[in-house]
Amino acid sequence: MRIRIVDAFTDRPFSGNPAGVLLLDAFPADDWLQSVAMEVNHAETAFAHRLPEGGAADWALRWFTPVTEVAMCGHATLATAHVLHTTAAHEGPVRFATRSGVLVATPREDGSITLDFPTAPLTTVELPDGVADALGAEPRAAFDTGPNIGDLLLEVADEKTVHALRPDLRALAGHAERGIIATARAEDPSRGYDFVSRCFFPNVGIDEDPVTGSAHTALAPYWSERLGRTELTGLQASPRSGRVRTELRADRTLLTGRAVTVIDGELHA
Repeated sequence: MRIRIVDAFTDRPFSGNPAGVLLLDAFPADDWLQSVAMEVNHAETAFAHRLPEGGAADWALRWFTPVTEVAMCGHATLATAHVLHTTAAHEGPVRFATRSGVLVATPREDGSITLDFPTAPLTTVELPDGVADALGAEPRAAFDTGPNIGDLLLEVADEKTVHALRPDLRALAGHAERGIIATARAEDPSRGYDFVSRCFFPNVGIDEDPVTGSAHTALAPYWSERLGRTELTGLQASPRSGRVRTELRADRTLLTGRAVTVIDGELHA
């Protein structure tokens, strides 16, 4: 069967966040899906199959890290929509049936794709003991991001601090279901972004995620409230780096980015 590797939230190969994408006739056994994701060994591999016409969704979609299935993934959804549109497997907006409900991906005239995701509910929490030492920085504030994401969102002092983080991943693992989002306001918005972030997910087999769409469903409401604007751009400052345009619409967050296919081949398994 065909397998593709797509770099998401970027317009250049070898940047953004790579995802495996497989279009299937139906979902095989879970252990096979997990084995393929382990073999691909990117943050997520997406598996999709077409649904009967006339229903609430067009395609069923699941996401697996190398070690587990996840409830929500932005970059692999963007990658899947990119494959559907570039191969003419689907035209126009595509509705995905997922563990997080129906998620819609809409192609735009400029070649980007906009994802419609649920906004993460943010709850202020006390900073757990040991987090600052494990992160390597003293957070200003801490927030729980709700069950769909399962992260601890931490604002740190400034953009330089985000870039300089070298966390103790083993120590971080005990403080959130999925992991840690570290963020700060951009030092110079004239560079084209309003806030920066990095994401560490050791509990799901991802030490540092290159660009995390789902995290921006929490970052968008957080920074929109502080910056007084509903439309923002986030830079995820991982070594691969990528940008996510966000638009807050109450209980929904729109995430916009580009994607590029870098590998198109056959899976013999």
